[in-house]
Amino acid sequence: MAVGSAPMQLQLRATIRMKNGLCAPRKWTYHLSEGSTDLRTEGRPDMKTKLFSSACPGGIMLKETGQGYQRFLLYNRSPHPPEKCVEEFQSLTSCLNFKAFLLTPRNQETCELSSN
Repeated sequence: MAVGSAPMQLQLRATIRMKNGLCAPRKWTYHLSEGSTDLRTEGRPDMKTKLFSSACPGGIMLKETGQGYQRFLLYNRSPHPPEKCVEEFQSLTSCLNFKAFLLTPRNQETCELSSN
């Protein structure tokens, strides 16, 4: 990265249904280092994140490792990524002995926030 250049960032946003049934917006900011697949998660110095490319249009894969856990995430700009993208992700992670997959609901009705 050249001196004086702006830091490279990746911002991911989601609305997550909490245990109490309410929905809460979330935002994660990842700082990228030029020439590396390692990311720093803003506000989470204990978390290590690696970025992987995906053959799916508009998609990326992340591997997050923190205190006592490891997870792989598939992010896609489309609320309904092509089935081949999900199959590719499951295939890649299954060879690492990951057998449980959580598919989060991807429609606006699932977590609409009211202004009341």
